[in-house]
Amino acid sequence: MANKKKEFDFEQAFAQLEEIVNKLESGQETLEKSLELFEEGIKLTEICRNKLDSADQKIKELVKKSDNTFELEDIK
Repeated sequence: MANKKKEFDFEQAFAQLEEIVNKLESGQETLEKSLELFEEGIKLTEICRNKLDSADQKIKELVKKSDNTFELEDIK
């Protein structure tokens, strides 16, 4: 699981992250497996955050284009 270079969309990444959380919360995994799952969860969290940031920026740009008086102050 650790070094996959798979491209996830937000929904896939979030669903996989939920699965990992459920496995970790169950307490049934070994310490080594739990650490591996945690590492994968961190990567999926980053994917989700990046997708949400991108969507937020697109929304801001669309609002700016449809309303000429809107000022964007928070562009990254």
